[in-house]
Formats: sequence, C-alpha cells, structure tokens
Amino acid sequence: MMSRTSSTPWPDLSVFDLRPTTDALHLWSQVVGKVRLMLTPWLNHSWQTTFYLSGRGFTTGPIHAESRAFEMEFDLLADVLRIETADGETRRVKLEPQSVAAFYEATMAALAELGIAVEIRPMPCEIPDAVAFKADHARRAYDTSVARAYWRAMLQVQRVFLLFRSCFIGKCSPIHLFWGSFDLAVTRFSGRDAPPHPGGMPHVPNAVAREAYCREVSSAGFWPGIDRPAFYSYAYPAPDGFNLANVEPDAALFDPQLGEFLLPYDAVRSSADPDAALLAFLQSTYEAAANLAHWDRARLERAQGKPGRAPDGA
Repeated sequence: MMSRTSSTPWPDLSVFDLRPTTDALHLWSQVVGKVRLMLTPWLNHSWQTTFYLSGRGFTTGPIHAESRAFEMEFDLLADVLRIETADGETRRVKLEPQSVAAFYEATMAALAELGIAVEIRPMPCEIPDAVAFKADHARRAYDTSVARAYWRAMLQVQRVFLLFRSCFIGKCSPIHLFWGSFDLAVTRFSGRDAPPHPGGMPHVPNAVAREAYCREVSSAGFWPGIDRPAFYSYAYPAPDGFNLANVEPDAALFDPQLGEFLLPYDAVRSSADPDAALLAFLQSTYEAAANLAHWDRARLERAQGKPGRAPDGA
C-alpha cells in the first residue's frame, strides 16, 4: 500500500497480484449491479446500472424500491458491502475470501431482511464461459491491500478523467464504473448516429449492445486488463486509419484484437508527470477519432475547467 510519504499519489500496482482480488470484486459487483438494474428505469447507454467511486470504495448511489430508497456501497476501508436504507436500517456483507455463490446468497438474504424484494438474472455479463452466481462455488481470493490499492488508483484516474471531461461540452457520459467489464469509463459523443452494433457480447442481449452504441463515440477508460492494469481508448465506429494514428505517450499501442489503443498503468505511474502522460493519451486518442471522423470539434470543445471558476462566456 502507498505510504503517506510516497512521492506520488499513484499507487504502485506492480507489487501486487491484482487479478484474484479484482476478479472477485468484478463478479461480486455484478450481483450488486444487477440489483440496481432490476430496480431502476432504463437510461440511455445503460447508464442507470453503473457504480460511482466514493470516499470509501464504490457505490450504486440511491436505488428506489417503490417508495423506499437504499444504497449499496463496496466499503473497501471496512471490507464490507454496506446496504443502507433511507429510514436508517443497515446490513453488511463481509468482503473476504469466499465464493460468488456465498456472496450472492448473503447479499440477497440481507436485502430480504431489509424488506427489499428483487429478483436478478443470475448469469454474469460480458464474461466468456461464465458460471451462474448460485452455481459458482469456487473460492475467490480477497486481499484487502490489493482492493484498497486498486481503488486508490481509480481515484487518481478519476481525478485526471475529470480534467479531460471538463474540456468537452457536447454529450458526454458521467465518469462511472461499469460492472460488465469492471472499467472506469468516460465517453464522448459526436452527436451523430452510428451503424448498428454487431452485438455478440457474452450474456448481453444484442439489443442492449446496439442501444449502448447507437451514437458515434470516442470512449476511454481504465480496467484491470488482460495481464496488467491499463488504460484504453477506442472509437465506434472506428474511422479509417484510426489504428495507424500517432498517439501519445510512446508506450501507447494499438491492440488489433481488441480494436483499441492501450496504455499500461505502470507506464503512466512511472513517468515524470503521470497526470500529463494520461492526459496526453486521452487527448491524442480522442483527436485521432474526432479528426478522422470529421467531428465538429469547434462546437464540442472548450478550455479545461478550473475549480471554482465558471468558464468565460458561461
């Protein structure tokens, strides 16, 4: 874990074996995310389902079960999933080495004790060869130091994403955590329609994928990655030449299998100026998408926002 005297606020994730713990959090988050999904009216691009970073971990924000409101937060400082109702009742599910089935059963039991009735689809989304929650009895690792370090890394990512987000005045997503692929993401929209998405995501209806990508986008995010944590950036639809674009910093490469640019987290953290390195990646990949697809950038962009100051002309 990063010490208070560290010279950088960016945690060194290379010292951890991340995947066992982030894989567990990914699957457990799907259980909680599906609770929100089943109780929240559908919003464009599935934005009603996401999590948001909090001062203790990540949270659903308020969920409404008819006239009652409650919130579900992965409190990574206390190592619990905390479920709190607006009328003051609380239940906790421990975050500890356990199976997905055990976490699922404990979470649904806690909701039932609070009088919150909800049935969720028991199959994980966007995970090949997934096992239904009830049937996944494999013991999952959970290392508190890993969970906290990864969350603190996401907080630094969110801080820089907010700077990047402040430069765009077109339609843009919140900075939110999708439980489907466990990625912290921000998406910019050109304002134009996109061709129908081909679908094919594991355990995701094609109609959901098509609605999510019904508009032309440039999207960036941060995720645990395939073998190491990384930033990504992609365009849908990808304009001709996008894969050949020159982007920054030098460590960023286009992955033809994924169809997106990737930048290792370690390359950002170890740079002389991590904030500038990440902003360069975000901006250069966005510019590649926007310029090649002829976005009306003059209408969509403005100078980076400053805390406490309204932009000129606002």
